[in-house]
Amino acid sequence: MSVIVLDRTDELIGRALQTEGGHLSIGCGGFALHFDRGATLSGYDCDPIKVTCIARGLPVIGSRKVAFDAVFQLSVRGPLIAVGYTPDLAPRHVFTGAPLQVMAESYRAAGAEVFSLSSCSP
Repeated sequence: MSVIVLDRTDELIGRALQTEGGHLSIGCGGFALHFDRGATLSGYDCDPIKVTCIARGLPVIGSRKVAFDAVFQLSVRGPLIAVGYTPDLAPRHVFTGAPLQVMAESYRAAGAEVFSLSSCSP
């Protein structure tokens, strides 16, 4: 009996490209590909998926080199990135959804690498 494992990563990157707020986030614990509301693909082999997402034009936020406390403030105490739904209006806080562009700029200001967003390109 053989087991076939299908890698759906390319398909899910395509879905992320079609979803408002779809992006790849990379942190000290691995990566998360956000491709629909509440839907993610996660893993630990960050560099191959990062290269693929950048090549396909998917926004990438890499916070591996950012101080832990700064990432904590953004990811736990700040708003969520609205993926697959309309962002909430400002003022935003915990449990509200912010546009990807807004949060990517916040992460970049903290020292994160941001790719495939016009005003955030390194």
